[in-house]
Amino acid sequence: MGPLLYLRLIGYTLGTLIELFWMVVILGYRRQRNFERVLFFLCLAFFLFYGGSLLALNSQIYYPKPPAGLQAFAIVVISVGLCLSPALLLHLHLEYAQTRGLLQVKAWKRAILALFYLAGLHLALHRIPLLLQEGTFDFIGPGNSLGTGFAIVLSISLAWCAGWERRFATTVPDKPQSYFHWALLFFFALAFLATGVLHIAPYPIPKQAIAMLETAFSLLPIVPFTVLIDLVYRRNFLQIGRQKNLLYAVSATFLALLYLSLVRRVGIWLEPLLPPEASASILLFVLVIFIEPLQRMLGRSLRETAQLEMDRVQKLMAEIQQEARQGNLWELVSFIERRTREQLELREVWLDLPDAKKTRLADTKSEEPRAALAFDPREFPILRNGKNEGFLHVESHGAIISGDTRAALEFLCEQLPGALDLCRLIEEKVRLERELAERERLALVGQMAASISHNLKNPLGSMKTILQVQLENPELPDSIRGETKMILEEIGRLSNKLNQLLQFSRPAVRTGDKVASCGAAAVTEEVVSVLSREAERRGLKLKAETCNAGAPVAITAEALNDIVSNLVVNALEATPRGGHVSVTAAQEQENLCLLVEDDGQGIPPALGEKILRPFFTTKSQGTGLGLAIVARRAAEFGGKVDWESPVKDGHGTRFKVTLPLEEVKK
Repeated sequence: MGPLLYLRLIGYTLGTLIELFWMVVILGYRRQRNFERVLFFLCLAFFLFYGGSLLALNSQIYYPKPPAGLQAFAIVVISVGLCLSPALLLHLHLEYAQTRGLLQVKAWKRAILALFYLAGLHLALHRIPLLLQEGTFDFIGPGNSLGTGFAIVLSISLAWCAGWERRFATTVPDKPQSYFHWALLFFFALAFLATGVLHIAPYPIPKQAIAMLETAFSLLPIVPFTVLIDLVYRRNFLQIGRQKNLLYAVSATFLALLYLSLVRRVGIWLEPLLPPEASASILLFVLVIFIEPLQRMLGRSLRETAQLEMDRVQKLMAEIQQEARQGNLWELVSFIERRTREQLELREVWLDLPDAKKTRLADTKSEEPRAALAFDPREFPILRNGKNEGFLHVESHGAIISGDTRAALEFLCEQLPGALDLCRLIEEKVRLERELAERERLALVGQMAASISHNLKNPLGSMKTILQVQLENPELPDSIRGETKMILEEIGRLSNKLNQLLQFSRPAVRTGDKVASCGAAAVTEEVVSVLSREAERRGLKLKAETCNAGAPVAITAEALNDIVSNLVVNALEATPRGGHVSVTAAQEQENLCLLVEDDGQGIPPALGEKILRPFFTTKSQGTGLGLAIVARRAAEFGGKVDWESPVKDGHGTRFKVTLPLEEVKK
């Protein structure tokens, strides 16, 4: 056996085991993405090539004349692997480009791939029967046996892949990945040149040199697959590096297989001197010497990995504590989900807390499907003194959460209660400060309203009376009569705004400990009756439904009148001519629900948080107190105000006021 034969034997064995390693990793990873599926089949194609070549080489070593069936099987396996490899190489690059968002036009992707797969299928169906019939096959340079057609398809695929690698190298987020893609570019360029020299336009090279070049060319794919292992482990390339449990287990298994293969080879070589059992026993016993160094090395590596994860969690907790000081629980929950997903490189994270229920938006969810047959625990409890306060739900990219990541998540859940408490305390403090400031401002508004009432209400009333008397004078000129009517309308408008200001600043009147009570149906019908003329003047249809609102409501008639009238007036002003406004009062369980709905333009989402604030208005002549009065009156009697906009077809607004019934209040 010459050195070239030994090189091929070791290279084919290593190539077979590396491809098998990646197939096992991908199967254990179980990420439901086309890129991993194509990578699996590419590894399978190279596994068939290396496995078939290793089988043929061993048959040549052990048999003076290899069995025909064994040779035929090796020819079929090698040919199938080689015929599929060009299409799979290109398919893998297109899938990776699509995951990176670099594939803009996807329509031509299917056509190109169909062309390459059909070419590979044609080569396999056409060449394999001929090779079996002839019984000759060049196992050193199998590309020669497959013909020039295979070499042309392979060279086109290699050139195209080199172009994609150049594009990947210039768009990756970090330098290690950039170096990897530049190295792959060099690899594909070298393979392209080797294909041309060996199979398309062969140069007059000595036979021994050709054998060396063919051997080097056949072992060339081992290099990128080996480098990929290091990149995945150290840089978490393709998010597989987070599956350290899987990588450790598969690596240990294949190292054991390699060593057992070495034991068998050495036993065969030393068979003239020692029985194979004796040499195998010696080599297995030698492993005892390396147990302690391996234990120290693995222990140090595991400690460094665990420390790295703890450092990440400590950094994450510092960011969470800083965010908690903002005093907004919903924003803190969103921040925890986003930063935990980014820091621990998970596919999806969401936090489930009883007092922070929120709807998860569709665009915050990952579009990537969950890994198949995931069996790891996916939720981590947040405990305080043995009491469960919520759960942290996680989804990894693969089917397994590594042990260090699981430990980091458990440590994070132990630290989260403190940050959540800090956020709640600050949120409560901010709320109390806002309430105090609001009360002080309302007190000032009340004083201002009383002063305005004293200084303006009586003069306005006198002016209105004088002008009305003048209008009754038949001798008043028409020009002055029109101007007088206009002044009366302006005085009426000023009086309404003054009444609204007084209405907002005046607290609800309660007599002793007596519970306030009124009939919602009567008050609603009264308000609708009064405002029906205004609706007719605006060309609107105003209707009321009070079929199931007979039970007394725990609110004064005056306060309920304020609520209904302000909501209806707002609805009338927001609805265009020809529109509809409906008022519905109905009993729901232990509450009365008052619904006021219009079919106007609706409320812009950007203004949703401001519409209930005092003095905020979008009207040119509004005071911004209508909805503030509604919210305040409802809160004074234990009710609440909700709203929805748009209601249907991008239009309309619906306000819902929930008030307790008198029996419940008692």
